[in-house]
Amino acid sequence: MDIGGRSAEDARSRLEAELGRRLEQPLTLIAADERKQATPTDLGFGFDARATVEAAMEGATTPAGIVRSVFGSRQIPPVVTVDDQRLAGGLSALAKAVNRKPLEGGIRYKGLEPRATLPKSGRALDRDAAARAVRTAFAAGRTSVELGVREVKPTLTAAEVRQVATTTARTAVAAPITLTTGGKQATVSREQLAAGLRFVPDGKGGLRPAFNAAHVSQALAKTLVSTPPKDASFKIVSGRPRVIPARAGRGADAKAFGPAIAKAVVTGNRRIELPAVERQPRVTTAEAKKMGVKEKVSSFTTHHPCCAPRVTNIHRIADIVDGYVVQPGETFSLNGVVGKRDKARGFVEAPMILNNRFVNDVGGGVSQFATTMFNAVFFGGFEDVQHRPHQYYISRYPAGRESTVSFPQPDFRWRNDSEHGVLIKTSYTATSITVQFWSTKRYDIESESSDRYNTKPIENLTESGPDCIPMEGVEGFTIDVWRIFKQNGKVVRKQRFNTVYDPEPRLTCTKS
Repeated sequence: MDIGGRSAEDARSRLEAELGRRLEQPLTLIAADERKQATPTDLGFGFDARATVEAAMEGATTPAGIVRSVFGSRQIPPVVTVDDQRLAGGLSALAKAVNRKPLEGGIRYKGLEPRATLPKSGRALDRDAAARAVRTAFAAGRTSVELGVREVKPTLTAAEVRQVATTTARTAVAAPITLTTGGKQATVSREQLAAGLRFVPDGKGGLRPAFNAAHVSQALAKTLVSTPPKDASFKIVSGRPRVIPARAGRGADAKAFGPAIAKAVVTGNRRIELPAVERQPRVTTAEAKKMGVKEKVSSFTTHHPCCAPRVTNIHRIADIVDGYVVQPGETFSLNGVVGKRDKARGFVEAPMILNNRFVNDVGGGVSQFATTMFNAVFFGGFEDVQHRPHQYYISRYPAGRESTVSFPQPDFRWRNDSEHGVLIKTSYTATSITVQFWSTKRYDIESESSDRYNTKPIENLTESGPDCIPMEGVEGFTIDVWRIFKQNGKVVRKQRFNTVYDPEPRLTCTKS
């Protein structure tokens, strides 16, 4: 741009206009396989028009300057300014796309077999060199610039990972580990070890064992208890809940399981003694007193014939759940609270639905308890998290308002979405099971159902064998149920449950 013969003010105006356009022309930054466009302004570049004009006019009044202005000319670069923080910020956005952390590698298991993940180098934008390159490119008027990327090496070597995979990692799961506390003991099997064990970088160029005890901690904590803690609960006296104080217990510290097992797999000591610590209850006395458990908010009863083996299971699960307090915001899992149904805790074999047929299994029939509780949840206005209706319609349950359960799935889960605790009380007779919820009432709940539709006919089948259990046959259908929430007589919300029942075949068992 020719600014000769112009006044200083006129020269500055022309420079600001012309150079200002340059500042808005995109500059393409290229690094590795990433490209990013940014204007020089975005990158913190600018032109100082005043300083540029002053540099051009320097010496203009000297004899040499006068001769140069009459007989010749000279070129000078414009004075460029750079905001280093903005330039660094602009390069940071590119660096986020370019940078790749090195893969350090490690070892996990497939079954009982160690599987190595080998280390791999990463990359990083060289920011200091990139800043210099961008400055140079801008000053030269280029529209794109290649930026350097440096290799980032992992701390581990492939040889180290392979060595641990073929030696230490195999020995680590060669035998079970036994944990003991206060005379109680529990065993972590080889399969359980492999499921939770990993070898991860130790930050010093080697690998260390790390054990995630989440999948075994609950069972271990229950077994390694010298004195079980007792949650605060409630007793209904004259129609009002009264707090039963909590009690601390003693047992192994669940937080110690992972570190202790990780240490054992490398020391070779397959028997670990863990000190007993005080185990606090899940619900303390003070918490119970503040929970707002003051009135019955829902109750539901289902009926069944007397004296069948399934009734034993219904009573047993009711006894386990009775008195449980669900804290505000807590999600109640029936399988999580009760655990696997087994004969050691009084459950017996009874019919249940499996693979479209009735089969005998320990704990069969507890779905009646799940259904009864589901309806207590329904009419208490609490959040349904997970429920699965039975495959076939069972006439003793309200259509579309019931839930099956098995272990480990399907589970029945619901959330206490209120600000108050919920006390679960159960009771039973020879022919019925009742679940009550005590809390602070929030809603009046009503239920409405559609007519049955999409009906499907019963299929007649004949099978033989000692395990065959006859099936009466029930028509399949679809039904909609609405849960209607009311406050002060006004509807505040409606929730729709859509349930599809398969037709239950009419199965006749013959002698083989």
